[in-house]
Amino acid sequence: MPRRRTLLQAGVALTVTSAGVSWGQAPAGRKIILGQSVPLTGAASEIGLAFAAGAKLYVDAFNGRKNGPGWTLELRQLDDGYDATRAAANARKLLADGADVLFGFVGTASAEAGAAVARSENAIFFAPFAASDTLREATSNHVFHVRPGMTDEAFKMVRHCATLGQSRIAVVAEDDPMGRAGLAAVNLAIAELKLPPLVASAFVPVNSDKVDAAVASVFKAQPQAVIQVSLFNTTAAFIRKMRKASYGGTFMNFSAVGIDPLFTALGNEIGGVVVSQVVPSPRSTTTPIVREYLAVLESTDQTPSYESLEGFIAAKTLAEAVRRTGKTFDKARLQSAMATMTDYDVGGFRINLRAGTRDSTRAIDLVTIRPDGKVVR
Repeated sequence: MPRRRTLLQAGVALTVTSAGVSWGQAPAGRKIILGQSVPLTGAASEIGLAFAAGAKLYVDAFNGRKNGPGWTLELRQLDDGYDATRAAANARKLLADGADVLFGFVGTASAEAGAAVARSENAIFFAPFAASDTLREATSNHVFHVRPGMTDEAFKMVRHCATLGQSRIAVVAEDDPMGRAGLAAVNLAIAELKLPPLVASAFVPVNSDKVDAAVASVFKAQPQAVIQVSLFNTTAAFIRKMRKASYGGTFMNFSAVGIDPLFTALGNEIGGVVVSQVVPSPRSTTTPIVREYLAVLESTDQTPSYESLEGFIAAKTLAEAVRRTGKTFDKARLQSAMATMTDYDVGGFRINLRAGTRDSTRAIDLVTIRPDGKVVR
């Protein structure tokens, strides 16, 4: 699994045709502006770059169609360095500069900050990556999700442990909003499944290899499985040191870890590590949306990734919501259109934009990576 160059770095412009969608009843001549704050530098840059690149892939392909709908998408992307304060400032700037929608913010704290700005400005906040489940509450009716919630991922992982008879579970989480939200999600899943309480939990610094204290406390508890809520660098450091201490149990990770950068960080030490995934495999040619994605990707020097595919899916879903507004486009119509998209088939993959937790129409995969980089379900 080679390290990829992102589209933002490569500067690739794409022109492809995608069949199968009727673009009648559209806001002819209108440019729909998507404003995205994303970590292009900093702790989560590999994840942010890939997600942003996937969204750009779709937007460029959409605008390049020979027989397009008569309206276009514009994706404006600002770097927030995985910093919530910068994300909030970017959100205000993007809206002030004419963005119709805030789109694809990456990171729990950044998503919360962006959603707060969107609420204050009466704007739509669409497709956050790794947002807290608090943004799924009924009061957040301006927020629309393409991915499932952290509670859904936690439930999938904890239930998998229960199926294997693993009742001794520990959690290691980065000391930030994502880590705290993930820990809360795991505890909720354990309570719902009536499993014993966590045998250990530990917080570690964000994007750091300073994990010795966490290793000592978790190893002492001898869990059968450790669920990690952390970015790839911290995750890799913890796994290495636990294995060096002769721990032989299972490591499980939320999708926000970044599966490709985790492979880069661990190399052949990644064997047996489990990662939750919330979109289809980016190499699953039996899935129509993946085939569409790969057809676009083929014209570039990029390699497929889960994060890039998720950005592609998010942008396509937003384009469908715009189409459903009809000939007259405004925020109220767009928000109403999004609210009706509770079972949208984006291409062999169904999306519920108004999903709370426990969205039964959605498949979450647990995958492992072999030392040669092959992903196995």
